[in-house]
Amino acid sequence: MSPKIAIVILNWNGAKLLQQFLPSVIEFSKNGSTDIFVADNGSSDNSLAVLSNEFPEIKILDLKQNYGFAKGYNEALKQIDADYFVILNSDVEVTSGWLDSPIRLMEMDPSIAAVQPKILSYHKKTHFEYAGAAGGFIDRFGYPFCRGRIFNVVEADNGQYDQPTEIFWATGACMFVRASQFREAGGFDADFWAHMEEIDLCWRLKNLGHRIIYTPESSVYHLGGGTLAYNSPQKLFLNFRNNLWLLYKNLPGNQLFYILFFRMILDAVAAFKLLAEFNLNGIRSVLKAHYYFWVSFPALNHKRKLIRQNSAFRQSAGKFPKSIVFQFYFRKRKRFGEIQL
Repeated sequence: MSPKIAIVILNWNGAKLLQQFLPSVIEFSKNGSTDIFVADNGSSDNSLAVLSNEFPEIKILDLKQNYGFAKGYNEALKQIDADYFVILNSDVEVTSGWLDSPIRLMEMDPSIAAVQPKILSYHKKTHFEYAGAAGGFIDRFGYPFCRGRIFNVVEADNGQYDQPTEIFWATGACMFVRASQFREAGGFDADFWAHMEEIDLCWRLKNLGHRIIYTPESSVYHLGGGTLAYNSPQKLFLNFRNNLWLLYKNLPGNQLFYILFFRMILDAVAAFKLLAEFNLNGIRSVLKAHYYFWVSFPALNHKRKLIRQNSAFRQSAGKFPKSIVFQFYFRKRKRFGEIQL
């Protein structure tokens, strides 16, 4: 019997994106065991009318309010019975056979909790896309990067990452995840709202002993920046705050305070760089992020204790034992192939 697959797209005021990108999802996801859901996060545009009138084959989940990315998906997935969830952004164009390799890998190996396909740029299809590229990694101080994208440098896809590999995190732009293990890990942390919630989820899955895999045999094209522009002060705030949160929640005890201490120094350097650029909104975002980190301690301690009760803080594939900041800015190694894991 074929496994039940639920492709779930979270939408908020994205009627135009749905009209542009849903046709490819429908065309290349046709089989008897796959359903396509759009969970609407309280849109005020005509998204629900567009779905009802133009895409009658889509199943609609009307969440009534804007829960953000993390809680929105949690609320939607509670209502869906499936073996595998495909978490897909509304601005992604999929390709023929995109479901095959990720599902096959998870069917063959129950230790695999999540799979990411190759993420290419919708506007520049010869290049990887910022959010995910060829699989996510993390350095010793918590900075995420990808095969094919380190900070703001995005590589062309020349087949250099056409080997399946174990990674640290799979992007929320297009993530295949086993439903039972998503629930075992507790889903996304709703407090994150958006950004890095998928890294936090993958870290918890790995702490539970599961694996995250990248496959190049499936590829999609991501528009990117559909919710918040890459230079948005709100995005900067969420990235700094959520990065500190995921470190505090998931690091082993013997690394926690040492890593956080150096991370505070690195964040201070980032703030001075923003000051030199006269980016006052950026400085406010960094300061606001640190304020929310410190006032969140009671909740973070509770979450950390829950993780310690249910997992082993395992060392995991996909961790870079050095500083990617040092490699990028001082050693001028700006491509994944130039660093040694």
